[in-house]
Amino acid sequence: MIKRYYFLIAFSVFLALVMALMPLPISAEPFRPDWVLLVLMYWSLAVPHRVNIGWAWVAGLLMDLAIGAPLGVNSLTYSICIYITVSNFQKIRNFSIWQQAILIGLFLTLYHLLLFWLNHFLLDVYFSPHYLWPALTGMLCWPWIFLLLRKYRRQFRIR
Repeated sequence: MIKRYYFLIAFSVFLALVMALMPLPISAEPFRPDWVLLVLMYWSLAVPHRVNIGWAWVAGLLMDLAIGAPLGVNSLTYSICIYITVSNFQKIRNFSIWQQAILIGLFLTLYHLLLFWLNHFLLDVYFSPHYLWPALTGMLCWPWIFLLLRKYRRQFRIR
């Protein structure tokens, strides 16, 4: 039987996917944080025995399908970032929220560089500095995402 906390976690990932697909003005589009990856990173830090590479793979596959990216690109990059997060969750949990934000910014930078590298070989895309703006905005959004999802997790007793 599937426990209710899986539905609650899946609902938060679904909301992050909706936020990732929501239209923004052209001038704000390069600054869009990677909502799905940020939410997955929170859950992999909070409940690593529940949210791990499998969740990252499925969420990445849904993201690939939703944005029309080559199949498996986001899945692979999400999985690599979540693997690093889950394998070091005990260390990361001990950091302050601002230290976590800096570390999350580094993980997001890794994600975007891996994404660029894969797209460069698959689609012949060239690097532009605006590729890394979402890493900065995601780093700045991390404290609020962390606090919001922690309140959500505590209110619904997700363990």
